[in-house]
Formats: sequence, C-alpha cells, structure tokens
Amino acid sequence: MLRSVEAEDHMTRSPVTLSPETHIFEAIRALTERSISGATVLDDDGNVVGVISEMDCLQAVLSGTYHGEAGGTVADIMTTEVESVEVGMSVVDVAQKLIDGHRRRFPIVKEGKFVGQVSCRSILRAVMAFAKTDAPAD
Repeated sequence: MLRSVEAEDHMTRSPVTLSPETHIFEAIRALTERSISGATVLDDDGNVVGVISEMDCLQAVLSGTYHGEAGGTVADIMTTEVESVEVGMSVVDVAQKLIDGHRRRFPIVKEGKFVGQVSCRSILRAVMAFAKTDAPAD
C-alpha cells in the first residue's frame, strides 16, 4: 500500500542548498542552471534556516531595479518560517501536506538536521514506482 511508502525513500539526497551568505545572483544562477524553482538554505551546522524560491529572487531583482540597488544575499530575501517533514513520513501524508500548504517541496530533517528534500516530482516518481510494482500482470 502506498501509505506505507516513506518519503525518505524517494527524497533527493543531494539537492541544491544555499547558505544565507550566498549572493542573490549566485542563487539565481544555481536555480536557473539546475532548472529548479527553489532551494533550502542551511547554516554551517546543517540546520535548515530558510528557503528561497524563484519568486523571492524575482521580487528582489525587481525591487532592486526600482530602487537602483540590485544585490544582497540570500539571507535578505529567504523565507525563514520553514515547514519541514521528518524522516519516516509516508508519501501520502507528504503529498497532502504539499497540497494543503501550496508548496512544491519540503526539506526532510532527522533529529533537526537536514538530510534531503522531497518534492511534488519525487512523490509522483514514488507513485509511478509503486504503480509499476503493483500493476497486474498481463
């Protein structure tokens, strides 16, 4: 049953992460080169301290252009109220949390430390893997 499949088994173990000190334009480069819409921000100890999205970057660039001061760091624009999921949460529960929170991804933490990321795409991959193994034989 899909409810018994843990999100940790389908998480991205080495997603793009940024530090709060990363320059905004370096963050934009990381997001665009990897074709991702956001990243988790970690401190030096591996704790999740924020998330940054394409929209955050776009807003910062537009605001900076308007005020004539484009630039700054990830810390200046990241969202600091971060929802995460614990290892062991089922993909069904994570999917519901993604939908309810209108999110695309969540950091996965174990004992407070970042261990990976789960996204809508990784949940859909888990569903496809489950469907393949659970499909009736022809």
